[in-house]
Amino acid sequence: MDRKDFLLALDEMLELDAGTLTGDEVLETLENWDSLAVISFIALVDEKLGVVLEGEKLAKAKTVSDLLALAGVAVAA
Repeated sequence: MDRKDFLLALDEMLELDAGTLTGDEVLETLENWDSLAVISFIALVDEKLGVVLEGEKLAKAKTVSDLLALAGVAVAA
C-alpha cells in the first residue's frame, strides 16, 4: 500500500471526504481522531500492512505523517 492509498484509507476510516488528508494534519485537530479511531487505525495497519503497532509509539504520534511512519508507509509524497 502506497502513501496515497493509505491516506485514502485513513480518510475513509475517519469519515472524511476522499483526498482530505495530506499528512501534515495534527491529530488533535482532527474531529474524528479519538480512542475509537486509534483502535481502528491499529486494526487498519494490521489488516492492510501486517504491522503490529506498539501503543507507546502510537501515543507519541502527533501528526498524520507520524502515523504513516509508524505504519512503515513512505512519508515523502
